[in-house]
Amino acid sequence: MDYQYVLGGVLVSLLGSVFFMIINTTLSGGRKKVVEKDSRCINGDGYVRMPSQNGSFQPEIASGTDVVIVGAGVAGAALAYTLGKEGRRVHVIERDLSEPDRIVGELLQPGGYLKLIELGLADCANESIDAQKVFGYALYKNGNDTKLSYPLENYTSDIAGRSFHNGRFIQRMRERVATLKNVTLEQGTVTTLIEEKGTVKGVMYKNRAGEEMRSYAPLTIVCDGCFSNLRRNLCTPKVDNPSCFVGLILENCDLPHANHGHVILGDPSPILFYPISSTEVRCLVDIPGTKVPSVANGEMAKYLKTVVAPQVPPQLLKSFLAAVEKGNIRTMQNKSMPATPVPTPGAILLGDAFNMRHPLTGGGMTVALSDIVLLRDLLRPLTDLSDAPALCEYLESFYTLRKPVSSTINTLAGALYKVFCASPDPARQEMREACFDYLSLGGICSYGPISLLSGLNPRPIHLFLHFFAVAVYGIGRLMIPFPTPKRVWLGTRLILGASGIIFPIIKGEGVRQMFFPGTIPAYYNAPPLQ
Repeated sequence: MDYQYVLGGVLVSLLGSVFFMIINTTLSGGRKKVVEKDSRCINGDGYVRMPSQNGSFQPEIASGTDVVIVGAGVAGAALAYTLGKEGRRVHVIERDLSEPDRIVGELLQPGGYLKLIELGLADCANESIDAQKVFGYALYKNGNDTKLSYPLENYTSDIAGRSFHNGRFIQRMRERVATLKNVTLEQGTVTTLIEEKGTVKGVMYKNRAGEEMRSYAPLTIVCDGCFSNLRRNLCTPKVDNPSCFVGLILENCDLPHANHGHVILGDPSPILFYPISSTEVRCLVDIPGTKVPSVANGEMAKYLKTVVAPQVPPQLLKSFLAAVEKGNIRTMQNKSMPATPVPTPGAILLGDAFNMRHPLTGGGMTVALSDIVLLRDLLRPLTDLSDAPALCEYLESFYTLRKPVSSTINTLAGALYKVFCASPDPARQEMREACFDYLSLGGICSYGPISLLSGLNPRPIHLFLHFFAVAVYGIGRLMIPFPTPKRVWLGTRLILGASGIIFPIIKGEGVRQMFFPGTIPAYYNAPPLQ
């Protein structure tokens, strides 16, 4: 194996110059963005007013509110609690306050758990909801497996990932929000942002009784999830639908590696297993594209039995088949969307409404909680939020300061998904093999990537180097014992394929913001004078 390390060392040394050449080329390009604003019906005083059926105007909630939050999912509930604890007067409007029932948002990485501690919400992901500690991943391919443990040596024993029922976690946070007297948590459906001369003044919504209401505040924060109907007012969304998840719950079975997530590099795409309670294991089967076999007519059950079951580890097969027979099969569309904000005075986007990535790596909640800690810290020096233009200019720094965490996790999720999917292309097959074998080497080859995935090492440059180290490792294997024209051509296609995977993702994240944040003027924005 020594030749692989020597060859890898020589080739990796070339990556620095290649990297800066590519970055320089990318920076020279640019494009103008055209932002289309929805038309607004504005009366004489500049507010959106929708007459009710009897011709009168809606009641309004205006007095004493600092922040209106749209949505009380993971992001909205955590944000409401932390701003409430800071002394802000908060009005939270959530479409449905009953316990959610989802098949994603169930795995919180260690980096996200650290943010949960910072927010004072760690007790929402403990034994009270039967949450399970997660210490890393086990990776399976063609009957072989390797274990990748989180680098937790320098942390206390409580620090680890957490997995749980998403609905229980959210309800626990909502309960904490409800204990704050300066936070109002209300069920209602927000229909419109209220704008006056380009500044968001609040929201229009229907309450639980169906009455049309308005709520005003100096700052409106929209975090109404992946199906947000308000994001088009605050960003230029480019939503991609790479695949679907098929969800099952396996009961009373033991994972081969306790307290670890399990990733099977299956055909056509990955299969995931992880604990969500002391007696349940979540299984997520990825199906590329937007169409899945029908659950209603039995096609899905047949697909799971004939295509997926032969790839499931033997220890889990019996429970997997029992779950399929039970019939509680759920599906959902996976979405990916880079953050493309349109800074708007009086409003800001957060959570999945703002930024999404493939859920393969379980990084969504870590990004959202990191964003909330950052936004809280940016708002902390401000006692008055009423100067919307000044606040908007100041908060432009948020979009750059969030990049170390968000771009690392987003890029890793998108790149790993494409590498882990099966492909008839020999170069892609070599990349997949090289990735599994690289992670199996141990040492920095496994420690580095898992520290990035866990949210404990949010450094985009480390991600870039590890990704191409995998490609270089794959090329090195092809050149041994001696290169042939066919092997050289395959190695060339491998490195081109790797570039074709990662560079579009980096471009979507923003090259300067990822690697050179100090060149962004907004990075240095100071709080407005009060």
